[in-house]
Amino acid sequence: MKKFSVLLLFALLVMSLSAVQAQDPVELRVTWYDDGNEGSVLRDQLDAFEAENPDITVVIDTVDYAQGIQQTLPVQIQAGEGPDMARITAFTGLTDYYLNMRDLVSDPEYWDESFPEVVMNAMRPEGDENGLYGFPNQFTITGPYINRTLFEQAGIEVPSDTNDAVTWEEWTEVARQVAEATETPYAIAIDRSGHRVAGPAISDGATFFDADGNVTIDSEGFRQFAETMIGWHTDSITPAEVWVGNAGSYAAAADFFINGQLVFYMSGSWQIGNFATNIGDAFDWEAVPNPTGPGGSTGMPGGSVMVALKDTEHPEEVARVMDYLVQHDVQADFAARTLFIPGHLGLAEEGVEYETDSESATQSLNMFLSQLPTIADQAYQLNFHPQNSAIFNAIRDRLGQVLTGELTLDDAIVRMQEDVDTALAAVAS
Repeated sequence: MKKFSVLLLFALLVMSLSAVQAQDPVELRVTWYDDGNEGSVLRDQLDAFEAENPDITVVIDTVDYAQGIQQTLPVQIQAGEGPDMARITAFTGLTDYYLNMRDLVSDPEYWDESFPEVVMNAMRPEGDENGLYGFPNQFTITGPYINRTLFEQAGIEVPSDTNDAVTWEEWTEVARQVAEATETPYAIAIDRSGHRVAGPAISDGATFFDADGNVTIDSEGFRQFAETMIGWHTDSITPAEVWVGNAGSYAAAADFFINGQLVFYMSGSWQIGNFATNIGDAFDWEAVPNPTGPGGSTGMPGGSVMVALKDTEHPEEVARVMDYLVQHDVQADFAARTLFIPGHLGLAEEGVEYETDSESATQSLNMFLSQLPTIADQAYQLNFHPQNSAIFNAIRDRLGQVLTGELTLDDAIVRMQEDVDTALAAVAS
């Protein structure tokens, strides 16, 4: 009888522990960065998901974009120490580390129909033609903003109001005039990013690929825009600390624009939510068409994707989360509240009812949408190149060395090409 009681007690204990374990939800982690309010929107959506799926909780680890996403996260992923999911922009170089969810999601055909093939294919490793590894949660295009209030105060006409083909040289000069007339600290700025430089360079006639598809840096158009940027720094009409004070990393000039210290700012559509929130009605701001040149008037395509990592211990649960986030209504809610151009094809065709009272935000969204047909073919080719990070980083870092006086432009271009060739050779071997 005593032996039976002990066994019964042990059985009850095991059952109790099993019941507790069964009730413990699986915890998933997503590494995330914010341009504006998108992290809080995602949190709301995940709260709704968790209410419907009490066996799963999702923790959002929000990190700095430059340090956390661009530098630390790739190392973690390659070491097998990454999160379950991540929001990233330079995704083409990590395709061997993503989880294929085609057999895990409820309706893979919906995924196929809902997202651009060029983006979905860029997440696939070589030889894979139909894997589902993630989805684009925003589409972006690079382009400039102006502080229209400063133009009005200066009594100077905005060139793009009457001219569809304003060059970089013309924008530089008029921005300088506005800054001088209004005693604004800076006339013009561009983010410290090779991706950001590429669009203006292509517009100025740069060619990043030869006839055989090999990556090339040195061209008249590339030199032209590099010289333009050098001139901004020489003339002290741009905040030097953006490019000079951030060696080896991405940096944005957004705060200078937000604080009314900058007339003309080259960045991209992802800033709209940030500006709508942080500028408010302090001044009138808006997006203007990309400056034009021998190569057209092009921005760079881009955006972020949310990927699943194959080292996750909970692939089925990850797929359930991702399957929820790609649904039409969830995607519509995310785009409307974050003021992003949607990556979902259906929404891009239908249009999004953006939740904003800001006329500046509405104008800018429409301006960027109007710029999509002007994107040059080589801009797409460059953005989705498997080694695009190596290309963009070489441009950013070597051009930064020119601006700090460490290299001449001639030497920097040689080094850029060497950096790119070395990266491509390492992959080929």
